[in-house]
Amino acid sequence: MSKPRDDRQKDLLLPALDQIIDMGHPLVRLAALIDWKFLDERFGSVCQTGPGQPGLPTRLVAGLFILKHMHNLSDEVLCARWIENPYYQHFCGELSFCHRLPFDRSSLTRWRQRLGEEQLVALIQESLSVAHKTGAIGPKDLERVVVDTTVQPKAVAHPTDARLMHRAITKLVGLAKRNRVPLRQSYLRLAKRAAIMVGRYTHAHQFKRARRQLKFLRTRLGRIIRDIRRKIDGYAVPEARFGPLLGLAQQVRSQDQHQRGPKVYALHAPEVECIGKGKARAPYEFGCKVSIATPVTSPKGGQFVLHAKALHGNPFDGHTLGPVITDMEKLTGVEARRIHVDKGYRGHNHPHRFRVWISGQVRRVTAAIRREMKRRAAVEPVIGHVKAEHRMDRNYLKGRAGDRINTVLAAAGYNFGLLLRWLAGLLRAIILALAPVQKIA
Repeated sequence: MSKPRDDRQKDLLLPALDQIIDMGHPLVRLAALIDWKFLDERFGSVCQTGPGQPGLPTRLVAGLFILKHMHNLSDEVLCARWIENPYYQHFCGELSFCHRLPFDRSSLTRWRQRLGEEQLVALIQESLSVAHKTGAIGPKDLERVVVDTTVQPKAVAHPTDARLMHRAITKLVGLAKRNRVPLRQSYLRLAKRAAIMVGRYTHAHQFKRARRQLKFLRTRLGRIIRDIRRKIDGYAVPEARFGPLLGLAQQVRSQDQHQRGPKVYALHAPEVECIGKGKARAPYEFGCKVSIATPVTSPKGGQFVLHAKALHGNPFDGHTLGPVITDMEKLTGVEARRIHVDKGYRGHNHPHRFRVWISGQVRRVTAAIRREMKRRAAVEPVIGHVKAEHRMDRNYLKGRAGDRINTVLAAAGYNFGLLLRWLAGLLRAIILALAPVQKIA
């Protein structure tokens, strides 16, 4: 594919967008403040000059990603609203009102895979740049930060041994039918009933019967695995097609609830990890760990996200602090002077340990630092908003790359949402200042 280019022009037969929308709308003002040329250079760097159809305009792609995560929309709903919303079209760079989508919905998936986390970080960087230009955040807000971790859950069902083994049987039998591999017996009907009975017996505290049904599922899964391996032995193409699924099914069959080490919690997302954060309502969450950094001060425009990164392997929080602060300083261009963290970061690896203040610390604490330490919990509502309103609470993107991409886009959508409210507040303040004062008789 050749380099993207934006050669869109006004259509004489269609109404111009600047004539049918309010040019003082916050979304229009936000579009005027964003440096689309900077995003074009970053997004266009993944494409090479050469033959082929040019890609979509980078402003269109960046605008779609911002709108999707700013308003918590799926790809399908975003495409439906884009057709009927002239403000969305103007934000993405259209000059005339479009009655049809100029792109395919699958283009969003391809552009996410093409850009990756490395290029999409530019959206967070640009959101902070716009916040600085509009006065929503100041340079001093970037020097004193608070860092915390949370869990980004994956779109998987709650894993149980019965569900995983029944799912493995279903997928193996389906793959065998599609590849015309005859099986001696599929066990689909019997496996479904056994999986149902495991849940019923467990609910009734009849654990001996539940274990008997679980053993039945494990035995039938082993029979199907061995049957498929006998049928495809010596054939290179079927072995390549069945290899990954057979490996996951064998791991599901052999893993134990109390074993240590990596486990399979979802066949369609084997990268999912089990993370316990000590919550009473959710002792274990299934996804990946995410680091979030925000100012410890109170910026005028709100608590912006300065850095967001998915951390795979369920690392210890303290071992992630050094790389996270380094990435954040590269992103913002400002050196962090004070870093506030909770007690989970004790034993951290930050090179300047006297810049890190741990919750509950007593030594070297002045009155100013004590006031900042009381604001360490300001990161918690930020995490809540990013997860509940900007698509981090349930990640639908595939693989570990999808975890990293969704984290960055959710943080960028949260920042642009703050900017939208900040610009709307400025507009109201200007209108109130210019409005004539009515005298009370």
